[in-house]
Amino acid sequence: MQPTSVQGIFPRKFLSKIGRQGRFVAVLMATTILGSLAFAMPGFADEASDIQSLKDENAALRARLDKMQKAIDALMSRPAAGGGASAAQVNAAQAAAAEAAAAKAEAQAAAAQAQATAATAQAQAAAQQAAAQQAAAKDKPFLARKGDKGLTFTTPGGEITAYGQLDISIDDITKGLDGKSVGGVGPIGRVGWQPDVSTNISYIGVRGFQNLGDQPFKLVYQLETQIDIAATSGIGESGSQESNQVKGALTSRNSYVGLSSPDWGTIDIGKTDAPYKQSTARMNAFNGMIGDYAAVMGNTGGDNRVEFGTRLDHSIWYESPNWSGLKFNLLWSPGQNRASNSDNLASGESDCTGGNIPGSGGIFAISGAFACNDGSFSDAVSTSLTYENDGFYAVAAYERHFKVNRQSDITGLYVSAPPLLYNQDVADEDAWKIGLQYVSAETGTTVSGIFEDLHRYVPSDLAWQNERQRIGWWLAVTQKVYGNDTINVGWAHAGQTPGDPCQHNDCLIAAPLGTIFNSGTAGPDVDNSANMVTVAYKHDLGDSLTVYLDWAAEFNGNYAHYDLGAGGRAVTTDCHDAFSATGDEFSTPHCWTGGQLMGVSVGLNYKF
Repeated sequence: MQPTSVQGIFPRKFLSKIGRQGRFVAVLMATTILGSLAFAMPGFADEASDIQSLKDENAALRARLDKMQKAIDALMSRPAAGGGASAAQVNAAQAAAAEAAAAKAEAQAAAAQAQATAATAQAQAAAQQAAAQQAAAKDKPFLARKGDKGLTFTTPGGEITAYGQLDISIDDITKGLDGKSVGGVGPIGRVGWQPDVSTNISYIGVRGFQNLGDQPFKLVYQLETQIDIAATSGIGESGSQESNQVKGALTSRNSYVGLSSPDWGTIDIGKTDAPYKQSTARMNAFNGMIGDYAAVMGNTGGDNRVEFGTRLDHSIWYESPNWSGLKFNLLWSPGQNRASNSDNLASGESDCTGGNIPGSGGIFAISGAFACNDGSFSDAVSTSLTYENDGFYAVAAYERHFKVNRQSDITGLYVSAPPLLYNQDVADEDAWKIGLQYVSAETGTTVSGIFEDLHRYVPSDLAWQNERQRIGWWLAVTQKVYGNDTINVGWAHAGQTPGDPCQHNDCLIAAPLGTIFNSGTAGPDVDNSANMVTVAYKHDLGDSLTVYLDWAAEFNGNYAHYDLGAGGRAVTTDCHDAFSATGDEFSTPHCWTGGQLMGVSVGLNYKF
């Protein structure tokens, strides 16, 4: 049986006789022996044998000490003449004490040797463990698949995931411009039903994280690019606009690098869909389809540019942790625009902020030069606050664009634009919305609703042409049927605006302050409201593959020109006829208001 205490190694009387320092040495020796014995494990046979030998030697020393202690006790107890110890007894006791001291020294030496042997064994164990770890790391591949599904791979100290979406559809859509004319001349070209094949919000990307040693945060990243399946990638151009952006280029979509902590949240730098847009995306069952709610929601002008449903470049944003269902996001995008009225290209960008090249659509500045004056802005801020619990989701969101330049609305009306109105048409624009959603797990029903308010802060003398200020709402219901199949219905409403700068067929009255004007304006208090209805059936084929059938209609007021196709479709349907073949600085597009657009679509969507 192995000793388990100091008393188990040395007799109690011996400990009492050798003094305080001797007991300390004995304790040290016993602790060393016990530690050495505990460390003697399989895999270290040589060291274990040495330690056992030291144990046997200590046992022999203990026996010698016991024998000497008995001799000392016998000598000290033997009576001498005169009642005291004789000289012989004293000499014998001294000799025994010297022998005990020598035995103690031997015990100390044995303890030191045991300690050295144990240290050697520990060092060898650590070396072998390090070598085993290095061998395992060498044999382990740089990428190892995580789990049986998906494309997530572990890396040394992190993970990387490949993901994407492929969506393509066959559509047939009409612009609904029957009966429209100006001076007896109707729209040019085919404005009725026309079939097409469209790529819809298709992309691939990689995202991942990398642990940073003992730091309380990790590196996170994402690189994402659009995929053009049905068309060839290139610059964006239509009969009414031109863009230098190549959306099929690498990292054309949400891409960033940041730092993330489970306790403090995430800070990212790059480009992303703004928090205002992302906060209600889950309420849009028609994302990328005709009838996407982006044709109305967040859309201040009624065309295919969704001003408050956009991706913001060169941005910095914060995403909070989940605090018992509550989350907060905040983004700031510096304008990087050297012009005080935002009419220059933002530094480092190929297009005007807000979209398109300077002069796109044949617009120009009061000087006659081409400029970013059709919605270009400087700084932007976007934020959202969401709460989710037990099927209930609530959101409040806000976004503001600073110094939004819409001076082309003035130069497009006047041959000689009044400087007062021209200079006033650079103003901030903002939007706020609240949304509610409830998902019933029992019935498979999802009900969503959004109310939105858009505002442009121009003086009252520009109200007659302010089409960027209105309210709107979205109501939608999704019902599960036949397993994971769904029926989806949505209704979007765009309210009337304070004014309207007019389009090709509704410039009916003279613009104010201009005795020399181009053709006039639609003026204030005109019906430029709109209603859009969308219905879609989605059939789940399994393994993240869905086929869908979609129908949508946009019912414009006589002065409205809301479109079908905004929100990420490659093929959009807007208010323009075929009068102009290009959308560059020399184009003269015709936009017809009051169109009753309608379309049907069959598509295939695959996510991975």
